[in-house]
Amino acid sequence: MVAAARCLLLNPIVYHSRPASSSPLRLSRITTLPLSSSASASPLVAVASMDAPPQGYRTNVGICLANTSLTKIFSASRINIPSAWQMPQGGIDEGEEPRAAAVRELREETGVTSAEIVAEAPNWLTYDFPLDVRERLNATRWGTDWKGQAQKWFLFRFTGNDDEINLNGDGSEKPEFAEWTWMTPQQVIEKAVDFKKPVYEEALKHFAPYLQSDPTDSS
Repeated sequence: MVAAARCLLLNPIVYHSRPASSSPLRLSRITTLPLSSSASASPLVAVASMDAPPQGYRTNVGICLANTSLTKIFSASRINIPSAWQMPQGGIDEGEEPRAAAVRELREETGVTSAEIVAEAPNWLTYDFPLDVRERLNATRWGTDWKGQAQKWFLFRFTGNDDEINLNGDGSEKPEFAEWTWMTPQQVIEKAVDFKKPVYEEALKHFAPYLQSDPTDSS
């Protein structure tokens, strides 16, 4: 097992572009395993109890999709901001449970249905939008005035083959990503936009006990 901050990848990263069209979905049963509660919240990240995300923040799920061996994590670049790489995430619908939202968002953004939930971060993690991002999102997408997002994070283990990953998603939503690759936890943090880095660091601390050492990593 390896902590996120010590993961280094020596092999080149292979990037996969968004395919031209959606592929058929392959359904897989999503299983729930025991939750992790071994890590405490970072002082850099505001947290609230599981039952009460902070007011003024849009409730959201974050998805850490690890490969089958639990050594690498899925990360994708945004179509509208190619330099911005991130893990999948999305809003929780009214009346929707966070776990159900995570399964849905994973399918909508990556096309992945062959996956199982391995762990759930015990607390809501929040980040504030930079002013320009806040104004743009609230004005053009939500018509609200959210300060930022309060996220419930889930670690998924991918049980399918890479050709199942389809950045057109399941066709129900507009695609958000241009290309994707498997990264080490540290690379995921390094390539994230600055205002998301603290949340990524905290989420990956929670999931570190479940991640495995990469046999190609000599660090």
